[in-house]
Amino acid sequence: MSTRMALGFVCSLRLMLQSSQDYPTKPVRMIEPFGAGGGPDVMARAVGPKLSELWGQSVTVENYPGEGSTAAPALVAKSPADGYTLLVNTSAQAYSAAILRNLPYDPLKDFIPVAPLTTQPYVLVVGKLSGIATVGELVAAAKAKPGGLKFGSSGIGTGTHLGIEKFNLQAGIKALHVPARPGDAIADTIANTVSRRTDYLLAPIPLALADIRAGKLTALGVSTRTRSKLLPEVPTIAEAGLAGFDYPIWYGVWVRAGTPAGVVDKLAKDIARVLSAPDLRDSLAKHGADPMSLTQPEFARFVLSESENAGRIFEAAGIKPQ
Repeated sequence: MSTRMALGFVCSLRLMLQSSQDYPTKPVRMIEPFGAGGGPDVMARAVGPKLSELWGQSVTVENYPGEGSTAAPALVAKSPADGYTLLVNTSAQAYSAAILRNLPYDPLKDFIPVAPLTTQPYVLVVGKLSGIATVGELVAAAKAKPGGLKFGSSGIGTGTHLGIEKFNLQAGIKALHVPARPGDAIADTIANTVSRRTDYLLAPIPLALADIRAGKLTALGVSTRTRSKLLPEVPTIAEAGLAGFDYPIWYGVWVRAGTPAGVVDKLAKDIARVLSAPDLRDSLAKHGADPMSLTQPEFARFVLSESENAGRIFEAAGIKPQ
């Protein structure tokens, strides 16, 4: 390497380090894809103020629902690769890479996984008017009419879609997928009209909790190995008959590919730092969420592994990429 090249490399390295040390020098946007009250929105609004306090910069949370929950990732994929536009998303960011081919972005190649946030169970629900009260009764009803029941989700390739495909495979049942917007998916499961009704749904607990408590939905089981603090009386799906079933929802933060490594590293460390605050942990626990602890490289490997696992489930279910 020539002296001029060496000096250029050193200067570039200094500039990169300087930019990462100074970051952020202006407001940061947190973009989420499911709308106000959804899991990513709740997580972003819990973490954002802590980051703002740490950085001395404004951190705003912006809701971009739509397009099957792909509008927000599409926005972030087009944003400058500088770390000032963050995507807060669910595990759907990894799962969609395994099934959706016509997206305006690549869920894996166009983003860098920065940091995990939390993990928590889903809840398997049916409408109260269905008369179904247990996982066993749901499975029996589905087996009595192969392909006759309908299950809802918040979109193709989302966590709610993949989770039911996993459930159906393990239970040995066939059913028709009816994707909808998150709120509509719950309303369709509650409804008792032929034109709107879906028979069952795997929903984030905070979104379904009010309707469960109001008696509109029946909670059959939670999707993780352990019961939820929000629904302690509801068995796990494994306890209810599908031994070993374990399928959590998880949340994380991504930035556009090309964001400087120093900025990604600082973001990852600062997010981990605010997640360790006792008051934030207590706040997240009220939503049934447990913080995840992974370094940035570990989280990147985890996202890739989750995408590969999703591909295997979709393939076993006979669902081709679309």
